[in-house]
Amino acid sequence: MSHNSALPATFDPYEYLQIVLNPDGTITRKHSLLSGAAATSDPSHHTIPSKDISINQSNNVGVRIYLPRQALDSSSTVKLPLIVYYHGGGFIIGNVAASVFHNFCSNMALEFPAVVLSVKYRLAPEHRLPAAYDDAMEALHWIRTTQEVWLKEYADLSSCFLMGTSAGGNIVYHVGLRAASQIDELFPLKVKGLILHQPFIGGVKRTESELRLMNNPVFPACVSDLMWDLSLPHGVDRDHEYCNPTVGDESKALDQIRVQEWKVVITGWNGDPMIDRQIELVKMIEQKGVKVKSHFCDGGYHGIDIVDATKMKELQIILKNFVLS
Repeated sequence: MSHNSALPATFDPYEYLQIVLNPDGTITRKHSLLSGAAATSDPSHHTIPSKDISINQSNNVGVRIYLPRQALDSSSTVKLPLIVYYHGGGFIIGNVAASVFHNFCSNMALEFPAVVLSVKYRLAPEHRLPAAYDDAMEALHWIRTTQEVWLKEYADLSSCFLMGTSAGGNIVYHVGLRAASQIDELFPLKVKGLILHQPFIGGVKRTESELRLMNNPVFPACVSDLMWDLSLPHGVDRDHEYCNPTVGDESKALDQIRVQEWKVVITGWNGDPMIDRQIELVKMIEQKGVKVKSHFCDGGYHGIDIVDATKMKELQIILKNFVLS
């Protein structure tokens, strides 16, 4: 389907997402964002070494760690920044093993270089929000205490950046607010910045960009609405703070982010229906006195940076400068 074509009259968001709603409220997932690339810890392998670790078997929460080749250079004693990454998928699909996210994290580890840790969190509707936020925070506390050798030997825990794509960008915002109120509890892990990559946010009243792109074939309104219906707590609408960050009173947490001098960057594309909300989020954070950079480009579409190799490279150069500046 072309990125510029109109939706067919028979468009079905369930079919588009390759999910089936079951009578008990769970969903059967058939989407390619569920599986893909296996981890390989063999340093002689042509790809970036990676490995999967379970951190909470009862909740099926885990991480995939990516180790850049620079870390294996025996002559280097400098530890590398740590990027904690949260994948996208509208909170209902997606996995650390999905090829698009696996390749994105591998390329990021190579480009920066940095140790990248991708978090496997619970999905809705089986586990509605805030389950994903809870799992994301659990991963940060696991990093703080783990004896995992790749983190202990190669990652600089005092230079940690939280990054997420789409729903993962939403997670970064909410987990960032939580982490800002737990500075002492997270020590020696020190968050230095938040990277919201095309964050998945919404609201009840449509913005101009949402109306303009309501029937875009990449991420139409009926698809995002369904994702919110399946992921938000029962009985709330899209003006809940998990979806619409402008309705919550997070002044205290944002003030703590300002005091800690965390850096924040929000990226997006004009062809993404959420661009107006992302711009609004930048303004709201700026009004709280937080250092925030924005990088918004003309054209594009939701998720372009993780599927288009050229755009991915351009984005990762921007983020590399942000992290290392």
